[in-house]
Amino acid sequence: MRVSMTMLVVAALTISTTLPATAGLDPVTEREALAADLYPSVGAGTNFLNHAELLGNVPESAWYEANIPFVDLPDREIRDTYYYRWRTYREALKYTGPKDGWIVSEFLGPVGYSAPNGGIVAAAGHHVYEGRWLRDHRYLDDYVDYWLRGSGAGPKPATDFLNENTTDWAHQYSFWAADAVAARAAVDGRQRFATDRLPELVRQWQRWSPQFNQDLGLYWQTPVWDAMEYTASSYQSPDPYHGGDGFRPTLNAYQYGDARTIAELYRARGDANAARQYDQAADALKANQEKWLWDDAGKFYKHVMRDDNPNRAKLADRESIGFVPWYFHMPPAANSAAWAQLTDPQGFAAVYGPTTAERRSPWFMKDALNGCCRWNGPSWPYATSQTLTALANLLIDYPAQSYVDRDDYLSVLRGYALTQRKNGQPYVAEAHHPDENRWIYDGKGHSEDYNHSTFNDNVLSGLLGIRPQLGNTVRIAPLAPSSWSHFAAENVPYHGHNLTVLWDRDGSKYGKGAGLRVWVDGTLKHTQTGLTAVNLTIPARTGADLQEQVDDFANVSRTGFPTARASYSYSADPPTKAIDGQDFHLDVPGTRWTSYGSPNAADWLEVDLGAPTTISDLRVAFYDDGGGVRVPTTFDLQYWDGQWRDIPGQQRSPAQPVARQVNRVLVQPALTTSRVRILPRRADGGAVGITAFSSWRSPVTGLTAVVPDDLAIRGGAVETTTTLTAQRLLRGVQAALAVPPGWTATPLTSAYAAQLASGQSLVTRWRVTAPGLRLGERAPIRLLATASGESGASSAVGSAQSVFDPADYGRVLWDDTFDTDRGYRVDGPFGEPAPALGVANGVLTASAGSRAGAVLAAPVAGDARGTAVVVEPRSFAGSAPEDSLFLGQTAGNRDFALAWFNNAGKASGVDVTVGGVRRGDEATGGCCATLNWAAGDRLAVVVEGGQLTSWQQHDNRWTLLRAAPIGAVVDPAVVAGWAPGLGLRLDAGALTIDRFTVRARN
Repeated sequence: MRVSMTMLVVAALTISTTLPATAGLDPVTEREALAADLYPSVGAGTNFLNHAELLGNVPESAWYEANIPFVDLPDREIRDTYYYRWRTYREALKYTGPKDGWIVSEFLGPVGYSAPNGGIVAAAGHHVYEGRWLRDHRYLDDYVDYWLRGSGAGPKPATDFLNENTTDWAHQYSFWAADAVAARAAVDGRQRFATDRLPELVRQWQRWSPQFNQDLGLYWQTPVWDAMEYTASSYQSPDPYHGGDGFRPTLNAYQYGDARTIAELYRARGDANAARQYDQAADALKANQEKWLWDDAGKFYKHVMRDDNPNRAKLADRESIGFVPWYFHMPPAANSAAWAQLTDPQGFAAVYGPTTAERRSPWFMKDALNGCCRWNGPSWPYATSQTLTALANLLIDYPAQSYVDRDDYLSVLRGYALTQRKNGQPYVAEAHHPDENRWIYDGKGHSEDYNHSTFNDNVLSGLLGIRPQLGNTVRIAPLAPSSWSHFAAENVPYHGHNLTVLWDRDGSKYGKGAGLRVWVDGTLKHTQTGLTAVNLTIPARTGADLQEQVDDFANVSRTGFPTARASYSYSADPPTKAIDGQDFHLDVPGTRWTSYGSPNAADWLEVDLGAPTTISDLRVAFYDDGGGVRVPTTFDLQYWDGQWRDIPGQQRSPAQPVARQVNRVLVQPALTTSRVRILPRRADGGAVGITAFSSWRSPVTGLTAVVPDDLAIRGGAVETTTTLTAQRLLRGVQAALAVPPGWTATPLTSAYAAQLASGQSLVTRWRVTAPGLRLGERAPIRLLATASGESGASSAVGSAQSVFDPADYGRVLWDDTFDTDRGYRVDGPFGEPAPALGVANGVLTASAGSRAGAVLAAPVAGDARGTAVVVEPRSFAGSAPEDSLFLGQTAGNRDFALAWFNNAGKASGVDVTVGGVRRGDEATGGCCATLNWAAGDRLAVVVEGGQLTSWQQHDNRWTLLRAAPIGAVVDPAVVAGWAPGLGLRLDAGALTIDRFTVRARN
């Protein structure tokens, strides 16, 4: 018997929602039960090339068949690099979760300076240019929105480490956002996607205004935030790492290109006035760049220092950034002489080049071999790909000139391909020696398959000359030499069509005739004898958008929920890596769980969602290294409903497990559960591995769900509001709030709407009870939404956290407002002189002229049920590096558990010492949390149940800083008897405290 998705959800969650009599829903149809196809349909096209032979032994070959244009080239090095770079791009696709969806990563592993979920905006323009040729538009839809509307557009700290010039992630590094978005639309034909984002593209452009100099009419940038440390220009500043702030051809060209694009998109929308404004801004940038950055004597665009440079003198050195303006068609044709430097042996020419600074510069390769990262000579893929794009624009779109030609383009591209080798195999890392066959910046577990440049876009739009247009045309203008016997680009996704371009000089290679031929959707549309440029009309087509899909298992951070557990894991292959949103099969770095070394005959991998959701489309990618870890012979799938049960209604494809491909299990009817596990088994009992375990769900089209991101639970309960909004007419809209086992979610207002018109919302108020939630602990709550007659389920996930509330600690054990000296024990756990301590006029003052520190122990003991220590600082000392408060419990210099709050370092952590031995992460929970204290903020520490949590109150809201499992190293009953303590540590000046309070659980 079939039942509706809504009935399944509501029944499984046991939410006390009474549906009105009109709430009966249509049964799930076959179409609803079957999830969306794994890959987009290629559609009608040609079949001239042997795709399997060209791809070689890549994992998940079906993904490439569905997504990439296939090329055939007589140059084996360029051809092999082309397919290798699609593999690296596939590896860099990271699914971050329902909120932001897909991003394109730069490094395969995480780095400390990235935006949320691992995005780095430095190469985002490259990512969009390269990925625009993929048939599946969902990757870049999500990625573009990540930077314009999502977490990548969100706030970031304005610190030196993360760029103190800006306060949002999308401006951490220079970025040509609008130009890249339009370049993508020129390939897929979905111009409306770009015009719909005009407000965000305009905002992105305008937010560079703090770095705009009105006198010069140009933008300045710090070289390191151009993604270029230690440049030739940087070495001529007081700060070689960051580089001297300056007016550079990069950001000014990016802003020029974006202004031109914004104007073009406004024209497409019929807004001539707005278009004129941005055209004028672009014209001004172009004129000012010619005035200030073009060196007519040196025939090159150069860096001009912003500071201590009253005459605005240009630096003598040529750097490859001087080619960037041609990327955006910014320079006049008269400036083409700059390109003579590309092939000049004293300019940028190199076997593995081009170089990033000219050889005649005295800074060329300075310290470049002493460690990463110097952009003053090494061959850098980021810059090489920019230079190739700029060169293609010059050769194809500018008048003929005598400095470079198509042979030079091929030579540089071929050198770029040869650069991308290691031990004879395709490989790309961070930077290459310009004259030797070796990567010089290539960190193990860090730099492998570094996705920081384009290559395939240079092949398709440059070498093969497929020049995308926003209108219903395409220009074919190959830079490949006519002496080549053949080349082909087959089934290039273009404006909803498949475009095939074939060159066969004498007709003997492909047997389709001599010369150049172009097919559209498998039908021959154009022939010509030579490689001269031609413009062709492409039939207008509005391709249907692919259905959105959400992976409910993904957890990029590998903290909180969803989480993964296993019966056994090899030390380097934890279970959380199987749900980290990535799927690649490299040895180092790895993104897999394996049972290698397990003593068990078989093992399991479990995903705990924390709160129930629908399961309908499970996908598994098995790791197989050909040695100790092999594909399983079979596997079982189970769900939890108080005990483990086999998942019913499984439809498997393929029937038996295969390695390095997607093993898909459709579940009919859909199942609602909070825990799923897989039990893979080998007949010989050996180890198995999984690179990706995912659960995909299609939302209801046109129905968005919103639940608060951060829900603060006090006293074990909270009220909250959820919202379902329709973008089209929907009937029988039902909301269900899924919460962790043992919790309840009761609707206080209606959770059902018989009908929602476009723009209407169903707003439901809920009461959530969360018994047993530990202080500081987070758990997910999930809003699930269905509509009658519609497939899928829309969802939104919020985080509920039990937060500190002094009212829960109603018994006051100690309260000092510092009206009098009440006689503390003064401990010295830091081994330093105590600061001068004074009490007067309701203030405790600790002052010192040099490093001093002490802990004041209150003459009371804590409470076994829970002790809260609260302090109200009046002011910090302003010294560095020590300007700190400590809170917690102490038994003297050899036994204490104290949270520290360092105002100078803007950080907070935990120190635990037991029996005179300082304990590490097993007791402190690691380090560190960000601390941004403001006058009036309170700080607190709670010790209970073997856990120490630290908190900051700002604007009357308490926020968790750190949670430390101190019970791992000391008995909680022992800690409860320790004295509550207040520590003060500073290098100079005075710390002042208004109040120190100790409270116990009611």
